Amino acid sequence: MATTLASPKSVRSFAGGGSGHDDHGSHGGSGCHGSGARGRELPARVYRTGMWMGLAAIVMLFAAFTSAMVVREGISSDWVSTRLPGIIYLNTILLLGSSLTLELSRRSLAREAAKQFVLWLCLTLGLGLGFVAGQLQAWRELAARGVYLATNPSSSFFYVLTAAHAIHLLGGIAALSYLVLRARRLLLDPRRRTSVEVTAIYWHFMDALWVYILFLLMARL
Repeated sequence: MATTLASPKSVRSFAGGGSGHDDHGSHGGSGCHGSGARGRELPARVYRTGMWMGLAAIVMLFAAFTSAMVVREGISSDWVSTRLPGIIYLNTILLLGSSLTLELSRRSLAREAAKQFVLWLCLTLGLGLGFVAGQLQAWRELAARGVYLATNPSSSFFYVLTAAHAIHLLGGIAALSYLVLRARRLLLDPRRRTSVEVTAIYWHFMDALWVYILFLLMARL
């Protein structure tokens, strides 16, 4: 395993430090990164609360989808089971693996292990992109079998549920991309690391939501 960097100096060296920047990434306390901007930063709990409120809204959205699906199945005379694409199970493995790599990245950051942090974070992003690519392939597989959004009620719910999840997951991919681009600042300034925690909460939630959707589809389709 790679060694853990033991000192802030080594982290700054990896992150491109030593060029006149202090530990807060400011230039002599002036400019947009100066002490005045620091004083206006919101507490970490504000970001966490905002994230949980957003996740609550997503829960209500998918609860509505679930209720509509159950009711539609119960009253429908044209409900035809839709065989799930085989690649959907590989996609699940990729997404669950991304949660593991994100946790390894967070722990590396807590230990100031710069290289491991960036490595695991990039791998998480790659797995997330792999999941989205796999979902596109799943839709192509259904289309090749002649199963489209309007083919029957069950196929409609498959497309709606998986597409809604993929759209929300793209928000997590955007956040991961931001973390990769800002990795050096995260390493230099621990006060910026709330973004890593908030992104992890969202990403793990997306993983759990996907597992729920998969079991729902397996049970109803």
